[in-house]
Amino acid sequence: MPNVDDLNSALGSFLLDFVAVWGTISVMLYVVMDRAKTMKFLNKYHKWPSLALTFFILLFAISGIVMNHRGVFSSVDIDRKYLGSEYQYSNWNKAAVKSAVTIQGDTALIYGNIGIWKTTDNLKTFQDFNSGLMSGIDNRKIEKLIKSSSGEVYAGTLFGLFYYNPQSENWENIDLPVLEARVVDLMEIKNQLFVLTRSHLLKKTEIGFEIVNLQPDQNYDNKISLFKTLWEVHSGEAFGIIGQLFVDFIGLVFIFLCVSGLVYFIYPKWIKKLKQKSKDAKRKIKFLKFNLKWHNHFGNWLMIFLVLTTLTGMFLRPPLLIAIVSNRVAKIPFTHLNNPNPWYDELRRIMYDEELDRILLATNESVYYSDDDFISAPKAFIVQPPISVMGVNVFEKANSGSYLVGSFSGLFYWIPEKGMVFNYITKKPYVPIKTLGAPISSHPIAGYLKDAKGKEILFDYNFGAGNLSDNSGFAPMPINIQQSPISLWNLCLEIHTGRIYQYIFGKFYILFIPLAGISILWILLTGYIMYQKQRRRGKK
Repeated sequence: MPNVDDLNSALGSFLLDFVAVWGTISVMLYVVMDRAKTMKFLNKYHKWPSLALTFFILLFAISGIVMNHRGVFSSVDIDRKYLGSEYQYSNWNKAAVKSAVTIQGDTALIYGNIGIWKTTDNLKTFQDFNSGLMSGIDNRKIEKLIKSSSGEVYAGTLFGLFYYNPQSENWENIDLPVLEARVVDLMEIKNQLFVLTRSHLLKKTEIGFEIVNLQPDQNYDNKISLFKTLWEVHSGEAFGIIGQLFVDFIGLVFIFLCVSGLVYFIYPKWIKKLKQKSKDAKRKIKFLKFNLKWHNHFGNWLMIFLVLTTLTGMFLRPPLLIAIVSNRVAKIPFTHLNNPNPWYDELRRIMYDEELDRILLATNESVYYSDDDFISAPKAFIVQPPISVMGVNVFEKANSGSYLVGSFSGLFYWIPEKGMVFNYITKKPYVPIKTLGAPISSHPIAGYLKDAKGKEILFDYNFGAGNLSDNSGFAPMPINIQQSPISLWNLCLEIHTGRIYQYIFGKFYILFIPLAGISILWILLTGYIMYQKQRRRGKK
């Protein structure tokens, strides 16, 4: 029995070949077959795949529009009880907890996708600590929590930096001198607070925050990952808000094509029944003609954008993702991808090694270091730990010159000066494996914490909390925290990426996106050829 990774690899090769010969197939259909047979063939194989996929295409379009405007829908939550077991919290899984900060004695703040919770009595009681943050679980997703040497507590979230005011007992937003709001890490270096967003490093001064000038690495080629390029073209973000609104419009066109297709399928039979009963059907006939006219026009006029949206979406999920994930391409001119900032959307984590007086900076591809507080350009380590394309989730100092790096690729003990990388779970040396399998390990790491007694708790995205030090375990997850909702945006992400269909297809749900993409391309192709033939026939 072939495994999923083998099927992914085989299907990936097949899909690349399919995309390459797609134009050839259209020419063969158009030229080789005679008109009568071609129209019969096209009508049959446009209609039935369309009907089979209508529901899924509608979900693709609606979820895509919501995902394009995360801030707008950030306050909308969905109760997890309406979802299957895969989406339920259990044992602090699903990145519920990323880490914790001790604020005094046995009182600590745990944080992650469930927000911030104050715990006392050695994790026996938990108290909601989100006062001041906007409603909606998306607004309470915490990337990093830090207590400064002066006792101030800061939180980095998806939508900005917050300071906890002990007088008002509320979290208060702090304005940053950058357009992006997503804070990915916080670090105190030499009694100075540093804030890392996905594109900038900022440091706190007496008058506020200022941007640290990060010079490009000596190997910087002014290129960007192909994955990032396709992602922003697919969402329209590459062209700013106008591009996003245009992609929303394309989503609405997909919805219209689905609905108008259903009308064209249902109305003829309805009209026929009305005529058999000698009832007036003129208005319905008129509406049917109007419906078909605009179904054809929108499909014809916007064909290139419908195809482009479908193709780019197919390459953002395995197995096609595997073929492009390591590729870099030139930045598209006159888009927001062509950003002069060499670190645009690449920064993920920051760390300070006091003994070596060294700052480490993790991106979505590599780890860099600076021995002079970024006066010169950061340098990349020669030997790199494995880093998932989805970013670094754990970036901790283990000892002087050795570090823990965790992501969906696993957790690794890394000694860069010695060029050594160990799997921290198996305690064995890391051996790179060249494979076209899925870019996620059997232990996708979502978080890590080490308490005052040295106990290490690892948070696996799927299985939750596990103790690396002994078998004493971690505190049970309270019912009220288990019932934390899922954001509408995250639910739409599950729908848009096809992960929600694992209830139907099991492990092979990963093949849903490429197969659905092929089917949508086929529907668009047959519909376009059929319309062109009908139009030429009408002219004659």
